[in-house]
Amino acid sequence: MKICLLVNEDLAGNLALNHLLPPLAAKHQLRVYLSSKVGTQKALPPELAMLRFLEQDLFRDLLFPALDTGDAAGTLLSFQRLSRYTDQPIRTLSRINSQESLAELASAEADLILSIRYGGILREQAIALPEMGVINLHSGLLPDYRGVMATFRAMLNGEKHIGTTLHYISDPGIDTGDIINTTSLAVEPDRSYLWHVLNLYPAACELLLHCVEQLAGGHSLDRRPQPLGGNYFSFPGEEDLQAFKQMGLRLFDVEEISAFAKHYLNKDLY
Repeated sequence: MKICLLVNEDLAGNLALNHLLPPLAAKHQLRVYLSSKVGTQKALPPELAMLRFLEQDLFRDLLFPALDTGDAAGTLLSFQRLSRYTDQPIRTLSRINSQESLAELASAEADLILSIRYGGILREQAIALPEMGVINLHSGLLPDYRGVMATFRAMLNGEKHIGTTLHYISDPGIDTGDIINTTSLAVEPDRSYLWHVLNLYPAACELLLHCVEQLAGGHSLDRRPQPLGGNYFSFPGEEDLQAFKQMGLRLFDVEEISAFAKHYLNKDLY
C-alpha cells in the first residue's frame, strides 16, 4: 500500500514519525511531507514563543543539523535520518492546496493519507486524492477540544485525563470528521504541558498502526459521527497563560526537554 504522511516539523511530529515509519516501511511504500508551522499567529506571548523554540527551533535548527553531520546514533532519529524509511527524502510542503503542492501530492499516488499535527487545512482536491481517505491524528479529545493546543485547554479546564482522537478528514472543517477511536492519558500535574503532549504519541501511534493494518487487510474501520456541539480553541492569550500558571501548571520544563533530547544521542534511553 502507498501511504503519504503529512506531519508538522516539530518535536511531537518527529516523535510520531519515529514510532510510525519503521513498522510501516516494512510493509508499505511511504512518502512524508512536512509543514513548517501550525496556525498563522505571528506575535506570540513570550511564554508561547519560548515553547515554540523548545518544541521546534531547538531541535529542527540546532540539534538535528548537528546530529546529521556527526556520528551520533540515538534511539530517535532526526527528520533527515528518518528518510531511510521513505521512497524519497522527507521534504517541506507547507502550501498544501497550491497547484504545485497538489501535483506533488498526486505524484505519490497514495492509497491513504495520514495527517499528524500538519499545519495546513486540506481542501477538497487534496482530500479526494487517496482512495482510502485521509485520517488525522488529533492531540485532543473530540469534539470538546478542537483546534490548537488542545492538551493545554484540557489541563486548564482541570481534566483528569487528556487524549488523542483518530478521525477521518472528509471536508475542510477543522477536526470535524467521523471518529475512529481515541486514546487516554492521566494528567500528572507535576509534569509540563509539553511533557503531556509528547507522551500522548506512543499509544496514539500504536492505534494508528493498527488501523492501517486493518485497511491494508481489506477491512473497513468503524467510524461514528461526532456529537453535535463541542469547542474550538485557538492559541491561548495572556489571561489563559496566567490562569494556567496560577493552577501550578507549566508549559515546559527545561530538565524534561534535556532528558528527551538525550534519546537522539543514546540508544539505551528510550
